[in-house]
This record gives sequence, structure tokens and C-alpha cells, in this order.
Amino acid sequence: MATATAAAGGQVTPKRKPVFVKVEDLKPGTSGHTLIVKVVETTPVKISHKPNRSRSLLSRSTPPDRIAECVVGDETGTIIFTARNEQVEIMKEGATVILRNAKIVMFKRTTMRLAVDKWGRIEVTEPAKFAVKQDNNLSLVEYELVTVSDQN
Repeated sequence: MATATAAAGGQVTPKRKPVFVKVEDLKPGTSGHTLIVKVVETTPVKISHKPNRSRSLLSRSTPPDRIAECVVGDETGTIIFTARNEQVEIMKEGATVILRNAKIVMFKRTTMRLAVDKWGRIEVTEPAKFAVKQDNNLSLVEYELVTVSDQN
């Protein structure tokens, strides 16, 4: 793997070291997280293929073939991770994985879910030595969007 990238002006900039965050530090609407987590539970989700006129448009992306909701966590807490397509095979119960460029997606606009899209990466790593703290599930916390008006 290369240790530097070429910038637009031809200059070489060194790559940054990843900053690993803990599950308890995740906040709604954030992205670019790198975490080491253990898969606690994996549940496949049944996808209903309802006929829909908007899906027939070429500009629409096709829905994923397989989805699984995985409870992942570290020593600070747990969160639900949504695995799509080939990610489902990687997210087996008991596996320890590194999630790179993960983002927080709001599920039904109230609860947090963790996801890795095409710009991210999931890597299986050696088994972790930590015990997962399962009593702090961030996906059970409900958030509400509040608009604050500036009263001057």
C-alpha cells in the first residue's frame, strides 16, 4: 500500500494515521469513523420487492439483494450496524472487524444505525481482547430534531 498520495498540484501529501473512536463517542449525523468492534448478533432482514413505478426509472439505484442488522460493539457500548450484500458474509457472530469510513444513519429519523457505504471498508481482524458492554445500546436512544430560532 502506498504511503503517500499525489495532490492536484503534483505535491505528495502523506497519508494520515486512522483515529479509532469508541462506540459511545458516536453522534447523529456524523461520518468518517474508524472503529474496532465485535459482532454480537446478526439478524437477516427480509426484503419485500413491491412493484413500484419509480424503481423502473433508470436513475434509481437497485435495492440491495441482502440486508442484515448486526449488533456490534466494544467495551463502551453497542449499536446496530446495517450490512448490505457482500458485507453480510463478513459480519458473522463473534467476528472482530475494523469499520473504516463508517457513518451514522438515522433510522426512521429517530434512532442511530451504523453503516459502511461504497467509500468505506470492512476488514476482519484478529479477535479482540475486550468484552462487549451490551447494556449501553446507542440504537435504543431516540433523538428528536429541534430547530432553534435566533431571537435578537
